[in-house]
This record gives sequence, structure tokens and C-alpha cells, in this order.
Amino acid sequence: MNFEEFQVEDSIKLGLYKAMLKPRMIEEKMLILLRQGKISKWFSGIGQEAISVGVTTALETNEYILPMHRNLGVFTTRKIPLHRLFSQWQGKLGGFTKGRDRSFHFGTQDFKIIGMISHLGPQMGVADGIALAHKLRKEKRVTAVFTGEGATSEGDFHEALNVAAVWDLPVLFCVENNGYGLSTPTNEQFKCEHIADKGIGYGMESHSIDGNNILEVYTKVNELCIDIRKNPRPVLLEFKTFRMRGHEEASGTKYVPEELMEAWASKDPLENYTTYLRGLGLLNEKEEQIHREEITNEIEENLQRAFQEEPIIPVLSNEIGDVHQKFDYNEVKPLIHKRNIRFVDAISQGLKSAMEKHDNLVIMGQDVAEYGGVFKITDGFVEAFGKERVRNTPICESAIVSAAMGLSINGMKSVMEMQFADFASTGFNPIVNYLAKSHYRWGEKADVVIRMPCGGGVGAGPFHSQTNEAWFTKTPGLKVVYPAFPSDAKGLLATAIEDANPVLFFEHKGLYRSIYEDVPVNNYTLPFGKANVLKSGQDITIVSYGAGVHWALETLEKHPGIDADLLDLRTLQPLDTESIYTSVRKTGKLIILQEDSLFGGVASDISALVMENCFPYLDGPIKRVASLDTPIPFNTLLEQQYLPKERFEKELLELLAF
Repeated sequence: MNFEEFQVEDSIKLGLYKAMLKPRMIEEKMLILLRQGKISKWFSGIGQEAISVGVTTALETNEYILPMHRNLGVFTTRKIPLHRLFSQWQGKLGGFTKGRDRSFHFGTQDFKIIGMISHLGPQMGVADGIALAHKLRKEKRVTAVFTGEGATSEGDFHEALNVAAVWDLPVLFCVENNGYGLSTPTNEQFKCEHIADKGIGYGMESHSIDGNNILEVYTKVNELCIDIRKNPRPVLLEFKTFRMRGHEEASGTKYVPEELMEAWASKDPLENYTTYLRGLGLLNEKEEQIHREEITNEIEENLQRAFQEEPIIPVLSNEIGDVHQKFDYNEVKPLIHKRNIRFVDAISQGLKSAMEKHDNLVIMGQDVAEYGGVFKITDGFVEAFGKERVRNTPICESAIVSAAMGLSINGMKSVMEMQFADFASTGFNPIVNYLAKSHYRWGEKADVVIRMPCGGGVGAGPFHSQTNEAWFTKTPGLKVVYPAFPSDAKGLLATAIEDANPVLFFEHKGLYRSIYEDVPVNNYTLPFGKANVLKSGQDITIVSYGAGVHWALETLEKHPGIDADLLDLRTLQPLDTESIYTSVRKTGKLIILQEDSLFGGVASDISALVMENCFPYLDGPIKRVASLDTPIPFNTLLEQQYLPKERFEKELLELLAF
């Protein structure tokens, strides 16, 4: 292994040695504890320490780094207290996730480390968002993100590289090519000769590096970081290395040819580097022993501290309370002065007011800049706020959701527009697994609003007409808002942007230009979890949201003799169950109208909740009225049949007559 060609100060050479020795010794201890049943799982990075240590040493401590399973050296080089790491691996309260997640699935703002999720890919988009925040604030910083050769086959990898390249983001994409994705060799994963070749298609600078040579890793990364801080751009780094143990310990390595294991064993980064330092006279046997004893003592002392920590006692209120970041709603009252505007204008006004109030707010989405969005909601925003804050994105929903999370991690706010709510399917993973879970897992907010133009009635067919709120209402950690009127849309959007929790904000396309209302001209807020009682009556309770509210109003106008409570839910998570219960206890009958298809929708949960909590008050069966359990058709007559508007009238009259 060639160390001589790299010019590094002796003090740094010794520092790199000790930085590699510590994670190696910790791992050796962890493997013993694993066999003793004192930790439940382990992903070994033995033989790959040079990458984690070299990259982390080259970064400044105020620069974010996003590691993976086998990057223990990142955590130790950033000097995270070992007792906290040990508590994390034992599921203790002193760890970083309060026992809610394992191994390296955590982050810590104190050390500028952002942890992975098992789905691997999204963290590369998160790195894009972190880097974008630095770039917008003109901070000369680098963000480094790790992944393995297997994850380079994921769409998130390609989306994140493309976004970083198009936006010139200062990201180091560090790919550890260790030969196997679990048991699948690289020749069964990709056809190109080197992973670094994948950067070519994105116009990105790429390098292949010997990942087992600590001096090559440190020297090259340090050189790149110095340059990237001056000239922001993404760089793809492929580290050639090998995984000397199983994907995780239970996997074993029987699928690896013995001669390949032997070849890579001879390239051990720590052993070869130690021999090199001995030859230079920078290290001798006695000094090695001293370093080992120091680390051994540190490990044992911190292990005992973690062992002595009391087991977690589950507290239900803590678990429920940590799903969301605490949000103190600040009521800003609407002024008397109003203007008659459309639903679409209310959304635009709300966004513009938020952009004026929050100079750290970024709007992202396809065609949202000069074009103004396909619904023209952001028309004129580029002139008002500039292209840095009103950003057209490539067609890559997953990477942009992840980038929004990165912006939040790095102290900014974002509103992302899904061009159509249907397209959230291609960004589903980071929404439900990253945004939704981060606060519960390790206390990190997701200050993100995702606007969801949705709904039928406009002849847009199966891929532009869904009202898919039920995909998200069942995911703890997400808030779901679905207004039916312009004034509600403006006030609720203001609250959504103030709230540091992830919010899915549904906007019915059919209401955009058909519904007018007198809307206060000022920027005001409305509370989440509070339904609006549009009509009061004694005979029946009608619950709906979105376009369904207007269908219900039309039906009641057609039948003025029906004495009904009509509740517009406005938000679905949180759900105003008390207003529903209060009304049902008064009327004794309930009908729920939703535009979504019937099975598994919001109406089903409301029905179950009322049955469980208000059964003695019911004078008839609960009725759910919804669209057909089919995809949404394009043809106007077929779409009318699909939607529940006409069926609602029939079901309402039948329930009243029961």
C-alpha cells in the first residue's frame, strides 16, 4: 500500500492512526457483547475505518456528515461520548433515540451528524437540502453523505446526484464500494466498471480512491473540501474497499470466495498503516500499547456507565407526546377588511405573506418559478423573491421531499408543491419514513409543508385526480389539512407554515376557480384540529371535507326541510373528534361524505370512532358515502358515476327515514 506519495504532517499522521484504532477496538468489543446477548445487532465496519476517519477528519466540525451502518469512525472522530453510543446500541434512555431505534439510525445536531434510515437512499437528498441551505446563506461549507454500492441502484441516488449537479450544491457523495450488497456482488448490481462512472451522466466531477489507504482518503478529501468551499459543486467519490464481515453479523460471509477474503485481509487499513508508521519511527510497540490501554480504559469506563443505566420504563404520554414537535399555536386574528377572491387566490396570498414574513422560507416544485406553477399560484413570485427562494425542480419528487427535510435540518423552512397529489407516490418513502418519523426517533423537526393539488370533477383521469389523504392520515407524525373554503385555506396555510411539523396540505383543484369568498386581506392563522360547524340542526349530523362540503351544502339547499348539523372537518390530522361526538350525541344520526374511495378512507375511521364512543346515542346505522372503489375515469359521465355526489342525496334521505 502506497503511503509515501502523500504529504501529511506527522501530527496528523498519528492522529489518523489513533482515530482508526478507536473504532476498530470498539467494534472488537461490540462483537464480544453481541455474542453475550448484550446488544442485539451489529453492522461491522472492520477493514473500512480509513474511509470514515479520513472523510470526517477532512471536514470541519461545523459541517454536516450523513453516515451509514459501517461508519462508526464518523461518530468517534466527531468525539461523541462513548457512553451515549453504548446506551444507543443497548436501547437505553441515554442514547439518542430513547430506545426507539437502533444502531446508527439516529442523528445529533450537537455533532452535526444526521443518521440514516434503513431505506438508505433518502439521506442523499437530505444532504442536498442541507447543502442548499448553506449555499443560500453563502456559508462556505461542505456536506458529506455516505452510501454503499448497493444503494447506488436506488432511484434516490440518481435523483440526488442530478439535483446536486443542477443546483451546484457543495455535496460530497461518498460511496463505499465494498464488493457486495449483502450477498449480491457488484457485477449483478451495475454494468459500469466503476461507480465513479455514474457521475459522468450528471456532469459531475468523480474520483475513485483506495478506501483502505488512510492518507489517500484524507489527502484527497481534504483537497476537495478546501476547493469546494471556494467553488461550490458536488463531487462523487468512490472508495474501493471490502466488507470483511457479514452485512450484519447474522449474515456471515460464506458467499464470499476464500481467496477474495484473503486478498482483502492483506489490505487491512489499520495494520498496513501501523506498519508504515513504525517504519517512519513515528510509532513503536510501547506507544502502541499505551494508545490501546487508553482506548480500552475509555471503552470499559463508558460501557460500565451504559450498563448501570436503568432500563427504560415505558411512559405512554412520552411516546405519544414525542410523535410531533411541540407547537404553540399563535392566533393571529383576521381583520374586518375583506376582499372577494377565489380559492386559488387565497392560497397564493397565503404563500406570498409567508414568504414576506420568513426570509428563510423556500418554495420548491416543478414549474413553480417563471411559469408560476401549473395552476399559476406562484405567478410573479420569482420577481418578488428571486429564483434562489422560488426554485424549479427536476422531476424527482423523492429527492425534493428529502431536500426539504435537509433544509429543515439546517434551519430553514420549505413549501414543496406536488404538481398533483397523485405524484406523491414517487415521493412516498421520504414522506412517511423520514419526515414523519424523525421527531419521534431522535427529536429532529421536519419543518416542511407539501402542497397537494388533488381531486376529481375536472376530467383529468386516473393520474391527476386522486384525493389520496388516507395514504397519510394513518402515518403517525404527519399532519393533514384539507380546507374547503378560501378563508380557511389562507388561514390554515399560514398555520401550516408556522408549524415545524410536516404538513400535507390538500387543495382541491375543482375548487380553485369555482369557489369565491370574502377573505380577510391580512395574514391570519386558524387552529388545526378544529372543525367548522357550517349549519346547526337536530335531525342528523353530516361530516365532510374538501369538495364534499360543497356537495353537502348543495344537497341541503335542494332539501330546505332537512334540519342538519354540517361539519367541515378542515383538518384530518389532527381530527376534531369532540365536535363530531357532540353533534352525534345531539342528533343521533351520522352520515360521512368523502371524495376518496370508500374502503380504508377517513370516513371508515370516523365511523369506528363514533361507534366506540357514541354508540348509546345512535338512532340509526352510520352511513359512509364515498367514490367507487375503482381508479378515477376520464370520461365525464364515467367520472360523475364514480364521484359520490348523487349517491349522497339518496343515502341522506334513507338515513333520515330510518
